[in-house]
Amino acid sequence: MSPVAANSSASFGTHSSSPPSKENGYEAVPLPLPHLPPPLLRPVQKISKKPRAIEILTRLKAMYPEAPCSLDYESPVQLMVATMLAAQCTDARVNQVTPALFARFPDAVALAGADISELEELVRSTGFYRNKAKNILAACHKIVTEFGGQVPQTMDELTSLPGVARKTANVVLAHAFDIHEGVTVDTHVKRISGLLGLTTHTEPVKIEQDLMKLLPQADWENWSIRLVYHGRAVCRARLPMCDRCDLLDICPGAIKLRKAAAKAAKAKAAKAEVTKAKVTKAKVTKAKITKAKVTQTKSSKRAKRKVLD
Repeated sequence: MSPVAANSSASFGTHSSSPPSKENGYEAVPLPLPHLPPPLLRPVQKISKKPRAIEILTRLKAMYPEAPCSLDYESPVQLMVATMLAAQCTDARVNQVTPALFARFPDAVALAGADISELEELVRSTGFYRNKAKNILAACHKIVTEFGGQVPQTMDELTSLPGVARKTANVVLAHAFDIHEGVTVDTHVKRISGLLGLTTHTEPVKIEQDLMKLLPQADWENWSIRLVYHGRAVCRARLPMCDRCDLLDICPGAIKLRKAAAKAAKAKAAKAEVTKAKVTKAKVTKAKITKAKVTQTKSSKRAKRKVLD
């Protein structure tokens, strides 16, 4: 057994075993799956799409038994606002912004009456702050005037709010009300669901439709939140740790990544050989030139001595 293989799944177990929470910045460390051999020692399994989706879901639940929403909030409207701010921004950054925001404007009524300039300043560091502030103000105004100050609990009503699309609505419905009307598709879910061979689409709505057909409705949000944690901990966009991934044997994308890595390594080796050959040739050429110069110098000296003699 190679050292990498031997330590692949178990290596995560050496980290903190505490579940993701506000206190640890929602850092998730996947638990190993002791009933399976290390990832690199498992044969690749060819499973049809739906059974594969269920097996992946089962493993994700075992790897991340606790997977809370990684946005801090105390009410449905705060979750809605935090999710709106998370567009094109990390959850960690949003969690740095919302304490001051919600201390100043704790509910829909307060947010609806906020001064736009003050609101913009409070959310500035999340990016696109003018548009976000405008949508938060308008959404909360509609909640107050049309929904009695309470966040609505249906997809149609939520998506009627300015700045609230299906992603935000799915998060709010699932985490605030335990209502599962769809699958939240963020960048992690989009990327990893594609790698896992569960969708060929790139548009979030079409990806969501594909996943809804494959997964039990009660687990739609379980899928999303656990893929988010997996994307942060293991299946990273820039440097995925496939050798440590407990989904390796059922992930079609891992095969493609390995082939791409092997191709890149081969190209790198070939380039290194070419460079080495050029350096060697240059050294040989330089040595020949130096030798020729030395020979020419010696010949010139001998010719001069003959003339003097």
